[in-house]
Amino acid sequence: MNYLVVIDMQKDFIDGALGTTEAVKVLPNVAEYIKNFDGEVIFTRDTHTEDYMNTQEGKNLPVPHCIKETDGWQIAKELKPLAEGKKVFDKPTFGSVELAEFLASQEDAESVTLIGLCTDICVISNAMLIKANLPEVKISVVESCCAGVTPESHANALGAMKMCQIEIK
Repeated sequence: MNYLVVIDMQKDFIDGALGTTEAVKVLPNVAEYIKNFDGEVIFTRDTHTEDYMNTQEGKNLPVPHCIKETDGWQIAKELKPLAEGKKVFDKPTFGSVELAEFLASQEDAESVTLIGLCTDICVISNAMLIKANLPEVKISVVESCCAGVTPESHANALGAMKMCQIEIK
């Protein structure tokens, strides 16, 4: 089975609290990739609570975002129909151990492809967790379906993942 993991394609990362021009630009690419993917599609949602500013992440990134049940927490409206009925992992931090363990438990896993936001934080964190749990499964990231905090950090993250034997498409 081929798995597609759509990382944190949420309003706050696209055009909300932490949105970027690059994130807005990749949204149509992400939608098209999901529509044409042959396999199982899984989504993640960055999920914080009202006490976000008291967390380690909140102290290092003091911008409240993806607070559970807010508009910014929602998967982008353009992708909502594509997410209906799909498995969604809510994650309180950059990488999801639960997602990696789920994929590792899938005996039919042939490949895992990641797309989404942000390349340099959550995409790379999840790619590395998945690679650690599935060292013999082909893991890839689609460059045109990801955006980082900056174009430079996006490129750096892609380079780091490539060095860890994650294919960059």
